[in-house]
Amino acid sequence: MNPSDSQMDQIAPVPRISLQAFCETQDMAETVRTALGDRRMEKAHVKVHMGGAAAAIEAYRSAPTPNVIFLETTAAHKDLIGYLEALAEFCDAGTKVVIAGRTNDIILYRELMSRGVSEYLVTPFGVLDFIRAISHLYASSSSEPVGKIVAVTGAKGGVGASTLAHNIAWSIARDLEIQTVLADFDLGFGTAGLDFNQDPPQGIAEALFAPDRVDANLVDRLLSRCNEKLSLLAAPATLERIYDFPETAFDAIIDILRASTPYVVIDVPHMWTAWSRRALLNADEIVLVAAPDLANLRNAKSLLDTMRGARQHDGRPRLVLNNVGIPKRPEIAVADFAKAVDLEPSAIIPFEPKLFGTAANNGQMIAEVEPANKINELIAELGRMVTGKVEIKKTKRSLLEPLIGRLGLSKAS
Repeated sequence: MNPSDSQMDQIAPVPRISLQAFCETQDMAETVRTALGDRRMEKAHVKVHMGGAAAAIEAYRSAPTPNVIFLETTAAHKDLIGYLEALAEFCDAGTKVVIAGRTNDIILYRELMSRGVSEYLVTPFGVLDFIRAISHLYASSSSEPVGKIVAVTGAKGGVGASTLAHNIAWSIARDLEIQTVLADFDLGFGTAGLDFNQDPPQGIAEALFAPDRVDANLVDRLLSRCNEKLSLLAAPATLERIYDFPETAFDAIIDILRASTPYVVIDVPHMWTAWSRRALLNADEIVLVAAPDLANLRNAKSLLDTMRGARQHDGRPRLVLNNVGIPKRPEIAVADFAKAVDLEPSAIIPFEPKLFGTAANNGQMIAEVEPANKINELIAELGRMVTGKVEIKKTKRSLLEPLIGRLGLSKAS
């Protein structure tokens, strides 16, 4: 089961560290092994051993210690301190120790901290608690929060996913007044430059084709400023090169943006390559845009099933039904679409070709063309949802009920 969205918080990816866990129970060993499948633990090299603190002491008598030692213990206070004193004789400088114990005692906690223990967790706890504890070891409280990655993609080409990605990024920057970067990953045909009436001389391709040069300074130079709070990492939108990339090609760019920007919206093109799959599934939030027809339904179900399998400890993706209510076009009812994919839509956006066409041709956002149009509030609430600035129950009511009533559609149960 996925955790509810209200339970999700921002957990930074764990860096490339070595971690060895010494467990006393199979339940704890299974918790650690399950955590290894989470996207945030992908870079960590983890080994799980049984035997608890005694096994750890024996193991490090003749071997260097890793970046992190995780110990599960059922020992009493005095015995636990004894284990720590013995382990301290073999610990290398810089090794962090995390202990999981059954005693919920502030005096024990303070003594452990005074002896250099980095974290103490009271059992039982879940997979996300373990990941959060390891992540917090490397997320400095004095530094700015790690940025949040929002990936937007379409269930089918031409459903308006790019337009929504651009407008969501613009809304986060304008309405929430938060620094935001929009990254266009559609290298050959991206439209972010057109939609913002920008023609930057450089863009994301300059970094992708020179991976050895990628650093914060380079990425900063490649960003094109759209307004005070929004910057664009544009696609070249030319066919002079072939854009075949290895799976991890975008990792360095994403890591740099995450470290410097509170919110990064990625426009992920409708394709299924190693790098596009990685960009989508490793995002903190996913927005899937679909139209109410059979091909979109099939593709949306396939994508959502894949996301659920690969992101078992993440919140649900956001489903947006776009271009709803095209005259004379047979459509799958909202209720039937939602039931088939087992996910309520977060927004239902009506077919308004004049509004969207004018915005696209003028290089403007929807709110710049018609500030009073109700679609602006849908986009603004989507922005608040992916940034965690609004409660989900409130969002469902304000997004769905007015639109369903206006379009004469039945609401999914």
